[in-house]
Amino acid sequence: MSPKIPEPTGFPRERAFLVGVEIRSEPSPLSMEDSLAELRLLAQTADLEVVGEAYQRLDRPHPDTLIGKGKVEEIKVLLEETAADVVIFDTELSPRHQRELEEQFGNQVRVLDRTALILDIFARHAHTREGILQVELAFYEYRLPRLTRAWTNLAQQTGGGGGRTGSQGGVGLRGPGETQLEVDRREIRRRIAFLKRELEKVRAHRQRYRQQRRKSQVPVISLVGYTNAGKSTLLNRLARAQVYVADQLFATLDPTTRRVELPGGHIVLFTDTVGFIQKLPTQLVAAFRATLEEITESDLLVHVLDVTHPNAVEQWKVVQQTLEEIGAGAIPVITALNKIDRLPNPSAIQALSETFLHSVPISALTGEGIPELLRVIETALFEDYSPMTVHIPYTEGHMISLFHEHGKVERVTHHDGYVTIRGLLPGRLIARFQPFTRRIKTVTQPDNVHEPVDLSDS
Repeated sequence: MSPKIPEPTGFPRERAFLVGVEIRSEPSPLSMEDSLAELRLLAQTADLEVVGEAYQRLDRPHPDTLIGKGKVEEIKVLLEETAADVVIFDTELSPRHQRELEEQFGNQVRVLDRTALILDIFARHAHTREGILQVELAFYEYRLPRLTRAWTNLAQQTGGGGGRTGSQGGVGLRGPGETQLEVDRREIRRRIAFLKRELEKVRAHRQRYRQQRRKSQVPVISLVGYTNAGKSTLLNRLARAQVYVADQLFATLDPTTRRVELPGGHIVLFTDTVGFIQKLPTQLVAAFRATLEEITESDLLVHVLDVTHPNAVEQWKVVQQTLEEIGAGAIPVITALNKIDRLPNPSAIQALSETFLHSVPISALTGEGIPELLRVIETALFEDYSPMTVHIPYTEGHMISLFHEHGKVERVTHHDGYVTIRGLLPGRLIARFQPFTRRIKTVTQPDNVHEPVDLSDS
């Protein structure tokens, strides 16, 4: 039977002790103190009671325990004093580090890392079939290299009889613990393969839906931002929707799309997406590929930023970096400076607007600034034109037609296999034509067949 994702922690609440680690050679967008404060919020979102904290700055991680031996001993004492049930590290632990730390702290205390904590939160908040599949896949891919610990204990408890049999009789049988470990690994690998197949079906369905949406010529705007920045509140305000909203991290995971009419009468689609966070687990990024593609296929991004947060600039950088990593860095962005109703000094709005270019101060809660935000969005999509030169293969005839229908063509040059078009495009089409900005060179094959070759801007 396949291992199951742990159920959400019940009552009484477990007591958590947090450990921050800063490796000087690995810079982070947030300071260690701020990152540890964020870990505290994550623990509280997971319904854990934080009973203590410790941190250490290191030039390099300890090969066995990540932190130094002296710090390990210090934390052991603090765990006894606070009666902690679980230790959570504010970084991803390698299987070796986790195993060694569990041995140091004793079997009564569980050792988790930031990734495991975020996975637990995602498991609590995933409600749709797609969301559950994505979280389960991320959990198994995280869990697979960490199976050794449990079955090593089993092998020790059974005395490793299989190994002795092999040495005495020459049969070479594996011990029962090792056998069970391999069985469990195979089961998890089978489950991972199944989940990937199911999510590929979801991805294909989303792609078909996006293609139909493209044909309707309705622009898509994705709301992106740091977790708890107010994206769902903004969607509710724009579309008079009832998307779930809570003052906690990762309150919503599943993308929600709503139709909105802009001031000039244009209809657009707004999509609320999963929030980003620093040190976002790679397993989650991979598992949520189908969801994140909603962002990469957008015509415009509205980056919702909580301007009242003390680390607003750092959070902005984390989101921009994540957008680059998932392939959305070329999509036009408008920054919505959210929660201005909470600013103690209203004059600070002007300074914020100068700090973040292409920004609009708003309050998704009160509605302040929303009309201006919609006006700026409409201008960016339908009124602002940007110069663009694209090289489109003749096989992409619909894209050639799209440029002629909605752009302002200045020059057309025909080549063997493709056409180069220079002109102006409205903002809503910039992202769609981005893949065709690379030059194409025609190469003659031995059979005299000409094929376009991507030169990657050479």
